Amino acid sequence: MQLAGQRGNLVGMGTIFTQLVEREGPRSLYLGLAPALTRSLVYGGLRLGLYEPCKHVCSYAFGSTNFAFKLASGVIAGALATALTNPMEVLKVRLQMSTSSTSTIGEVRKVLAQEGLKGLWKGVGPAMARAGCLTASQMATYDEAKQALIKWTPLEEGFHLHLISSCIAGTAGTLVTSPIDMIKTRLMLQRESKGARVYRNGFHCAFQVVVTEGVKSLYKGGFANFARLGPQTTITFIVCEKLRELAGMTAI
Repeated sequence: MQLAGQRGNLVGMGTIFTQLVEREGPRSLYLGLAPALTRSLVYGGLRLGLYEPCKHVCSYAFGSTNFAFKLASGVIAGALATALTNPMEVLKVRLQMSTSSTSTIGEVRKVLAQEGLKGLWKGVGPAMARAGCLTASQMATYDEAKQALIKWTPLEEGFHLHLISSCIAGTAGTLVTSPIDMIKTRLMLQRESKGARVYRNGFHCAFQVVVTEGVKSLYKGGFANFARLGPQTTITFIVCEKLRELAGMTAI
């Protein structure tokens, strides 16, 4: 974000945290909260809710729900969910990078005026790829990890099994999606009205990043990603499993 948004020298997560609080106050840590919550509500519900139906379709059509079909189910669920919620992600990123105090509605008007309706779907390709990979890696890994732990350890269906399986899923999700997340963010921050750093598409962005900044740069912000995605994945699966239990549904 620092490089794409041209907001000063590149520094680490700890330094950014301190600078934000000192210069902009604690509230700056929650910039873009409204669109983030709106997106989470719709996107989170859709990607978790669509996984099981997709898996059942694979089971009905092919007579199997092996790991490959679980991955495919996750890709479909994640991609569909993010295609519908991409505008909220764009607004969240823009609000986080904005140097002026503006509301979500104000940012919507700004994007529409400067870039048109398609500006709200900027970066939707990499976003769908990222969401598909994230959902696939999380759901399929969680599903398989649970089965392996039940088979090879004394663990049974319950909190401890869900906790360990979700931690494994969070790690896998971070490793798979960090490069895509970085490319998606670069594209979302890119403004057509300015000539700096124009990326034609996700592949061109990835190529330019590797050529100009090195392969390691694809994992910029990787630790920050894990610090967010790890706990989020754990909480999501534990709560989801509990809600399924209360609703009388079988576990994932």
